[in-house]
Amino acid sequence: MTTGSPVSTGEGQEVAKPGKKARGTVLIDIERCKGCGYCVEFCPLGVLAMSDKFNANGYHYPEVIAAEKCSGCDLCGMFCPDFAIYGVRVPAPGPTKE
Repeated sequence: MTTGSPVSTGEGQEVAKPGKKARGTVLIDIERCKGCGYCVEFCPLGVLAMSDKFNANGYHYPEVIAAEKCSGCDLCGMFCPDFAIYGVRVPAPGPTKE
């Protein structure tokens, strides 16, 4: 998705199925990233890797390589000094209220 501020969401975002615990997704503002790699280093599930591509400022940015593993813990966002990435939990679907 590239509108205004480029944001990359992990491909294959999985919504939790009944009986499974809630999963998450990662959102990345690639133009804000300065390529420090902290998010990749501190992700406990190995969801991220540094891309070979560059952003407009000439930095390599992280990309999602294992979206199905993301728990939405937001450790990537907690360690990011540039506030360029964050994880969010995808709530498990519940009973619909009519």
